[in-house]
Amino acid sequence: MKFVDTAEIFVKAGRGGNGALSFRREKFVPKGGPDGADGGKGGDIIIEAVKGDLTLADFEYNRRFQAGHAGHGSGALKTGAKGEDLKIFVPCGTLIMDEDKNLLADLTRPGQNFIAAQGGRGGRGNAHFTSSERRAPRFAEKGDEGEEKILKLELKLIADVGLVGLPNAGKSSILAAISGAKPKIAGYPFTTLTPNLGVLAVDDEKIVIADLPGLIEGAHDGKGLGLQFLRHAERTRVLVHVIDLSAKNFLDDFNSVREEFKLYNPKLLDRPCLLVGNKIDLNTPEIDENKKVLEGLHLPHIFVSALTGENIPELIKTIATLIRNAPEIENEDANLNAITVQKLPERVNKKLEPVKIIKLQNNTFKVEHANLEKSVARINFEQEDALNKFAGILKRLSVEEALENAGAKEGDKVLIGEIEFDFEPDTVS
Repeated sequence: MKFVDTAEIFVKAGRGGNGALSFRREKFVPKGGPDGADGGKGGDIIIEAVKGDLTLADFEYNRRFQAGHAGHGSGALKTGAKGEDLKIFVPCGTLIMDEDKNLLADLTRPGQNFIAAQGGRGGRGNAHFTSSERRAPRFAEKGDEGEEKILKLELKLIADVGLVGLPNAGKSSILAAISGAKPKIAGYPFTTLTPNLGVLAVDDEKIVIADLPGLIEGAHDGKGLGLQFLRHAERTRVLVHVIDLSAKNFLDDFNSVREEFKLYNPKLLDRPCLLVGNKIDLNTPEIDENKKVLEGLHLPHIFVSALTGENIPELIKTIATLIRNAPEIENEDANLNAITVQKLPERVNKKLEPVKIIKLQNNTFKVEHANLEKSVARINFEQEDALNKFAGILKRLSVEEALENAGAKEGDKVLIGEIEFDFEPDTVS
């Protein structure tokens, strides 16, 4: 399977159902009242983390997602059916961000979910507007459109152990030696382009090991594989530095990796680590000298040969011990790591904010208000009392007075959302 750790998707929640305009028609009821019910709520787009998936490859070609639309209300007070929610499954460790790369959610455990786009609210039927003064309302609301967004997904692999080091240090060979993984291994200098995963079974414990892509100086600025490497290193509990003991400047290589950690995220330096000196099978004087230098660092270390298997059993035991004592990785923002539960705001009658009038060219005025555009969009102007409802909304928000104060004259164009009409003060009043 192709490894993909970033993706961009478009999500659109379902449209809310329209409210019904209906009146009872019963044989022995001389004056049937309004019985138009509300429309249903549109379906949500929900992103959920699942265990087992290790890549975002599913989103490389399938990038558009649409939740179900709600049913319309009908007579006899029958509320419209709710739109079907759409669940999008992603690997554990997926970050969800908006277009500007603001972090919205961080899904690290199976079952965690995030409502990425909320379905539109259902329109209210005419039965909803019955009052002592309005016995037979002849209008109903249209449902709201569902939210639509462009989201960026980024995967940070969740592994117990991360094998790190410069290209050609022998990370892939170590992974193959201690687990059942079969990464690409070559006898010439090359770097792993994507993380390889292996599972190390010790007693009844399974330890996930990631052979992370090699990096070069400047990786924290995105050079080479850069951020792709460092992003995955953040999620590992133990870092195993694989060092090529045959390299002349192996200590500079090790310090280079540590410096990239420091510049990218200093907390990586506090992670439990193990130094693995590889290629002792070469058995040269330079290898012996480099082993003494590595021992002088006074850090946990072990010398192995991935080729011959020398000291590989000891390496497995050491890794298992480190994992048992290593703390779990906690998210910096606990709120982003929690299961997100979102609710539509309730309809409440609060003190209304004044409308804002913007004068455009050609004697045209645009009316802006937090809720006015949505309220107007819900009106079905084909219904008998729709204009009266529209006029009532404008009167409630003192739109006519605001337009006159802004210099609007009779016959000028007025824009509210997608609605355009001529300003006629007497008619509006």
